[in-house]
Amino acid sequence: MLAATALATPTALATAAPATITPTTPTAPVAAEAPAAGAPAAAPRAAAAGWAAGTRSYLVISAPADVAAAKTAVAAKGGTVFSSYDAIGVIVAHSTTTGFAAALRGVTGIQQVGATRTSDVPADAYNPALPANPAQAATTLTESNRWDMTQIKADQAWAVTTGSPTVKVGVLDTGVDDQHQDLAPNFDAADSVSCAYGKPDTRTGAWRDVDTHGTHVAGTIAAAKNGKGVIGVAPGVKIASVRIAEPTSTLFYAENTVCGFVWAGERGFKVTNNSYYTDPWQFNCPNDLDQAAIIEGVKRAQEYAEGKGSLQVAAAGNSNYDLANKTTDSESPNDSTPVTRTISNACLDIPTELPGVVTVAATGSGSGKASYSNFGRGVIDVAAPGGDGATGVYSTLPGGKYGTKSGTSMASPHVTGVAALIASTNPSLTPADIRARLATQANDLACPASDSRCTGTTANNAFFGEGQVDALKAVGSTPPAGKYFENLADVAITDNTTVESPITVTGVSGTAPATLKVGVDVKHTYRGDLVISLVAPDGTVYLLEDFPNGDSADDVAKTYTVNAAASAANGTWKLRVKDGAAGDVGTIDAWNLTF
Repeated sequence: MLAATALATPTALATAAPATITPTTPTAPVAAEAPAAGAPAAAPRAAAAGWAAGTRSYLVISAPADVAAAKTAVAAKGGTVFSSYDAIGVIVAHSTTTGFAAALRGVTGIQQVGATRTSDVPADAYNPALPANPAQAATTLTESNRWDMTQIKADQAWAVTTGSPTVKVGVLDTGVDDQHQDLAPNFDAADSVSCAYGKPDTRTGAWRDVDTHGTHVAGTIAAAKNGKGVIGVAPGVKIASVRIAEPTSTLFYAENTVCGFVWAGERGFKVTNNSYYTDPWQFNCPNDLDQAAIIEGVKRAQEYAEGKGSLQVAAAGNSNYDLANKTTDSESPNDSTPVTRTISNACLDIPTELPGVVTVAATGSGSGKASYSNFGRGVIDVAAPGGDGATGVYSTLPGGKYGTKSGTSMASPHVTGVAALIASTNPSLTPADIRARLATQANDLACPASDSRCTGTTANNAFFGEGQVDALKAVGSTPPAGKYFENLADVAITDNTTVESPITVTGVSGTAPATLKVGVDVKHTYRGDLVISLVAPDGTVYLLEDFPNGDSADDVAKTYTVNAAASAANGTWKLRVKDGAAGDVGTIDAWNLTF
């Protein structure tokens, strides 16, 4: 079963030219899908040693220093440690004991415990079958300009650069067919892995596709420019497969995502693509003990990866849902019996709504909002082609084949490819820098006049965020020389204080623009304490955001658009951060201005 909120419905495998392929457009989420024709099915396996009927999986979370004691407690309460990520204090535990989570929650030093699924762990977890290695079909298709690539000017960007082979991109998905003629030239087997069930499996081929989705995504990012089939956005970078989908179900559980993000950080991936949501909950709510642990565990893993230099890009989802005004969820849990429940904005689609993750909405051909694409003011960062109606995104499929899919799953890898081009042309950039460049180099898209759900401005709105990404700008001189300024020096934010970080602007004539871009990366453990402002050289204060006192989320990583036309451009600008409460502290990690 595919997580339909972020995954496109698979199409029939293609064996001929694109015109013979019938795309399927996602509409409402589906509860289950059979694997596409030709996708390998896991062979029946005998129950392996250590597995028993009724085995459930849990995330057990502690401070990293307390992991050893937490492991002892797991055993004492009737569980086993299946895997452990000591650096972030996250243990994947299995148990058949009723009340296991409740018992562990009472142990000193254990911060959270949560079941990651509402069904049993498959026996395959203890003796995983390798995915099939599909026979490869040769193609007579030659590369041509596709609508999605011309729409983001990738075809023009290739004349400047196709990306650097030193940039590694992780495809966290259903797996990748590494033998495909368009993927093999750029495939990095040494850094590929299966993270199904929450434990790294480095056997050759463990990373291969158990569906078709991951191979399609990989082709959009980095199919080789070799005269065959298709060309990816960044056809010169390397791609590694991190299979986080489990066979048969093709679900993406929290322990798999944790494993994938930690792997990405440890293996030096510059960017990862995440076209899924973390099953079985379409939205994870912090007032539910199980789901709160899922949020915390995946968040820690994402922060670990980002701390190691990896930027995460994620699909916004395919339910035509306003992520900034959540009310109900009728699709969860998707591994047993879904129920309709009332939710709020505190409930998160993860990883896409985690701090630091670039959230991608989909456009159709012509840059309008794709009919299915989720949206949300302040949630969507950027947009990219995902296909709609009869026009899908054409890319690679297992077995040397090609086909079309539509969805935000197809939009996200376009952004991942652009991020890889940015990293290729600017190797020293941090994840925060790349996030800021994606925002500043996107082309603004206005809200349609006929749709009142799209709120905000042309520069930043609920449907498209900062706009549609532009690969040519990513590899060119935009932001123009002398007009992009940043400060990467850390400034500590202590309780009940106001701090400032300066940027001196020179060489810009006249006043600041009415669309001054202010990229902000603040690390803080409770952003409800914060008021963030921009101070112009003449002392004018432009309020960027006064967070609600009850906003308990971590960090601020976003780009604001400010009408600063009343202030002279040259001089010292300051980012001012006021912490108005006790108990939580942080750091101005970086910020930038684009004129």
